[in-house]
Amino acid sequence: MKSAVVVFPGSNRERDMIAALEKIGGARPAVVWHAEAELPKVDLIVVPGGFSYGDYLRSGAIAARAPIMAAIAREAERGVAVLGVCNGFQILCEAGLLPGVLMRNAGLKFICREVELRVETTASQFTSGYAEGQVIRSPVAHGDGNYRADEETLKRLQGEDRIAFRYVGNPNGSIDDIAGILSEKRNILGMMPHPENLIEPLNGGTDGRPLFESALRAVA
Repeated sequence: MKSAVVVFPGSNRERDMIAALEKIGGARPAVVWHAEAELPKVDLIVVPGGFSYGDYLRSGAIAARAPIMAAIAREAERGVAVLGVCNGFQILCEAGLLPGVLMRNAGLKFICREVELRVETTASQFTSGYAEGQVIRSPVAHGDGNYRADEETLKRLQGEDRIAFRYVGNPNGSIDDIAGILSEKRNILGMMPHPENLIEPLNGGTDGRPLFESALRAVA
């Protein structure tokens, strides 16, 4: 699987993502700076976590206007898989590639711990390796993970089976316990938890590994 990891000023989880992709996919991802206007031909584009531009204005709002975002939108429209994790999820929402927005956590405290997620759909190239209803573990580390959407958008996400993961024990106040959502074409996944940090026993578990293996099988 050929993949690319997009890096912004303030990204800090790209090394974890690169290591996970290389270990599971067998090839080191291309690293693309935010100021680039083009992407290499890849099967998967990843926008990793961090604090792009220091989370000024609103998390992901400045990064969503970076030159590389137009290229990501073009590739997503062609059907290329796009994964946004944590700050990457925020950036994809701010860019309009996913609906809704990520606001400050309920309680206004930064959360850094392991949580449980329930797999809500297996009908995507990211989640087909899980069982529907399966509960998995995943780390979270965010201050702005409170997913919000208007009523009409929420109904669409629910009705179109586009909620990929829900929290078991909602840590941040997200509407409908949402932890991750899919795009209308189901080739874009945005999620606040970090599956790249739980891919081998040395990490303390492998619950994140099926997500990447699913994406790998989809392009094999």
